[in-house]
Amino acid sequence: MPFVNIESLPAKERLPGWHGRYFHSDGMTFAHYDFVSGASIHEHFHSQEEVYEVIEGELELTIDGETRVVRPGVVAIVPPGARHSVKALSDGRAIIVDTPRRPEFE
Repeated sequence: MPFVNIESLPAKERLPGWHGRYFHSDGMTFAHYDFVSGASIHEHFHSQEEVYEVIEGELELTIDGETRVVRPGVVAIVPPGARHSVKALSDGRAIIVDTPRRPEFE
């Protein structure tokens, strides 16, 4: 699968206000999300490293107790096992990449 048309993938609402399109490489999971202001992702952790890149809008991310606003041009890197949560401060879009793959997203 050397090329993926993101718009052709079905959108799934995994959590209220988070509509994602997912695909996988051999070692990574990619999620392209549209999010709405006020939507949140509860505090959690997992064994994968996770990278958040906001394309439009703003997200407030808390990683192991440190809170920052992530917007276009700012990337958040969540280490494996780190507790983290997310709140959408506006409507927007983000790409989230996990490595290794997240089998629960298949």
